[in-house]
Amino acid sequence: MSQSSPALDTVKRAADTPDERQPYAELGMKRDEYDRVRDILGRRPTSSELAIYSVMWSEHCSYKSSKVHLRQFGTKAPESEALLVGMGENAGVVDIGDGWAATFKIESHNHPSYVEPHQGAATGVGGIVRDIMSMGARPIAVMDALRFGGADQPDTRRVLPGVVEGISHYGNCLGLPNIGGEVVFDPCYIGNPLVNALCVGLLRKDQIKLATAPGPGNKVVLFGALTGPDGIGGASVLASATFEDESQAKRPSVQVGDPFMEKLLIECCLELYQADVVVGIQDLGAAGVSCATTELAAKGTGGMDVQLDLVPLRDPSLRPEEILMSESQERMMAVVTPDDIDAFMAICAKWDIPATVIGEVTDTGRLVMTWHGETIVDIPPGTAADEGPVYERPFHEPAGQAALNAATPAELPRPEDLRATLLQLLGSPNLASKEWVTSQYDRYVRGNTVLAQPADAGVLRISEAMPGAEETSRGIALATDGNGRYARLDPYAGAQLALAEAYRNVAVTGATPLAVTNCLNFGSPEDPEVMWQFAEAVRGLADACKTLGVPVTGGNVSFYNQTGSAAIHPTPVVGVLGVIDDVARRVRSGFTGEGDKVVLLGETREEFGGSEWAHVAHGHLGGLPPEVDLEAERALARVLVEAAARGLLTGSHDLSDGGLAIALAEACLARGVGCSVALTGDDAFTDLFSESAARALVTVRPESFDAFAELCAAHEVPCYGLGTTGGASLTVEGVLEIPLPNLREVHTGALPAIFG
Repeated sequence: MSQSSPALDTVKRAADTPDERQPYAELGMKRDEYDRVRDILGRRPTSSELAIYSVMWSEHCSYKSSKVHLRQFGTKAPESEALLVGMGENAGVVDIGDGWAATFKIESHNHPSYVEPHQGAATGVGGIVRDIMSMGARPIAVMDALRFGGADQPDTRRVLPGVVEGISHYGNCLGLPNIGGEVVFDPCYIGNPLVNALCVGLLRKDQIKLATAPGPGNKVVLFGALTGPDGIGGASVLASATFEDESQAKRPSVQVGDPFMEKLLIECCLELYQADVVVGIQDLGAAGVSCATTELAAKGTGGMDVQLDLVPLRDPSLRPEEILMSESQERMMAVVTPDDIDAFMAICAKWDIPATVIGEVTDTGRLVMTWHGETIVDIPPGTAADEGPVYERPFHEPAGQAALNAATPAELPRPEDLRATLLQLLGSPNLASKEWVTSQYDRYVRGNTVLAQPADAGVLRISEAMPGAEETSRGIALATDGNGRYARLDPYAGAQLALAEAYRNVAVTGATPLAVTNCLNFGSPEDPEVMWQFAEAVRGLADACKTLGVPVTGGNVSFYNQTGSAAIHPTPVVGVLGVIDDVARRVRSGFTGEGDKVVLLGETREEFGGSEWAHVAHGHLGGLPPEVDLEAERALARVLVEAAARGLLTGSHDLSDGGLAIALAEACLARGVGCSVALTGDDAFTDLFSESAARALVTVRPESFDAFAELCAAHEVPCYGLGTTGGASLTVEGVLEIPLPNLREVHTGALPAIFG
């Protein structure tokens, strides 16, 4: 909105000028949505009210195209004694024992990261950290799931370094370890990178904070960084429309982050919680003051009076509607009783955090805002926060879906040289070492990281993560996974396979999976074929969560990930959190010593649809993804968790992209320990490169093998002894032998050769 706009648009003026043209379309609103606002208010909205409704009813904030499907996460939710806070709050919270709770969530910052890679990714980290803070928790770690176009594409070379630098800068400055995630390359993400950021925090289970504004007379405090013009309509606008090439012109809409202010804000919030001077709290992310005020009021006693001219500004020329839409970072809003306001302000002053009382809670059922004494907003807050449009978008299977599924990889020529095929895959961008990326992150800051990438899941100890906490051996594990090619072939199964892999990655560390968060990345919901992919993915994920007994605690939907009519592959990214009773019993990834028995768990079938082999060797996508067997996944997890608790395993690694061959190579390279194994099937190519799910590679001391085999039999998990660890080569008897230095050179050299 221009600073040269006409005189202040008050509620009185809006009532007196019903026919004045308003820029609702420019703000992303449809005509019928604008007409509905007029019906709600009984007049045209003021420019400030229009700003509120436009951002709160945007796709990014209101989930208007996804709500009808997301409800399945509630209706199909499994019973869970661990779930303390579910969907609808800033982040989910689960009970992890010993009086502790963990809160975690994943969200997207895709479009801002394309427009301005460094700041887009950095503020994605900052935003998800504040979601965790707003639950009353100390953030203790972050993860990121990243997807880019082809690794050799010029645009990828522009975007990826900036994204990695932004994540590294913000997380490292906050002192938060980055313990895992993914880096995936595929041509479908050219112009539409996916930057999905996850944060996890710890709190006592009786100290959860919620986004609510109860108690008429309580004060509304805005604290943190000053409000500026950066990010006006940023995430809410950029993520709610088709992304076109001219989006480079939207650079001013990308937020600018200050991690040092956020670090102070974290410590300030924790002291405020400790002092028990916060009644309700909300972070300011997408939609800024608009979101914080409407959501707090709607979830409280129903009303709030705000003096918008009291908002501290970096730019005094900002108009009210610009203040409402600004997405300036490092800001929070709290509800505080009058008796506690002095103590609240004193704590903020101690941490050099600007804090201003800008309003008061009421029971009027109205959100009223004034600007130098003139009323510029007078709305029922629930209509903006909770009663936005809900669309049942038409959807149907893509026209070419049947032909895509009929184009099976069985028609592709099988390689004769399996050694060369293994090296080709191991050095491909998706399967190569991501050390070039992860070395830029601090994985061990704060000293609580037990496992981090390239391990299957990140593991953190609890007792030392919270200052002053009593000793406990308990820990948490986290993993994120997703496969866009699988979901393109079958979105229902693809979403389930994403969950299954993250669930399995948590279990191979010895942790019991407890709960799920998700980031659902799709093209335009206005495309019926994209909407079919979304509906199927949500249905599949909800069904799988019910079967596996892990509830969805929250997450994010990211639509409009496309340029023109070219949508990305449907990419549901799933995060799973688990708990381990004793972090000393966690199982390390890969081979940890010589002389251990190498054991394959699970059944291998001829499954190459969407596989890395088909993708790398032939550029092929077709057929069906691997079969989903959720009961087999549950049984495998039980074996892995019990075996870890009994000390039967010396190492473990899940089987996924690239199959057994890649799992063996990665296991060897983990600590420079080779192996000699023999395949158990009749087809060496299938045995090595199939991507069948519900499988893991483990190592067991010889004296423990019988007990482990009995455990597998008790849970009906297939168990195959393949060979023994040791030596300086990866040897598959009668098939291939590769010295470890050759494996390492191929594995570690790929990304530096492209981006170094």
